[in-house]
Amino acid sequence: MKVTKQDIIRNRVINVANYIIKNGCTVRGASKKFGCSKSTIQKDITERLKKIDYNLYGRVRKVTEKNIRERSFRGGESTKRLYQGIRYRK
Repeated sequence: MKVTKQDIIRNRVINVANYIIKNGCTVRGASKKFGCSKSTIQKDITERLKKIDYNLYGRVRKVTEKNIRERSFRGGESTKRLYQGIRYRK
């Protein structure tokens, strides 16, 4: 049996979706894990996954929506740490 490019993409999409659900990670975290760009992972979980497995898409969407809500807090915390580090160096 010959493995096609569509099969490879389909397997990646499902593996990425399961990884995001299991670990609650961000698109950036999944892209590092799977060695793909963030835009590829984003397209996988927003467009391709919806066509492959709609139930899995819904579960991934819950995780990504939670990450989007928390994004401003994460950015604020990292900026705070950055400036605290600079302050301590002086």
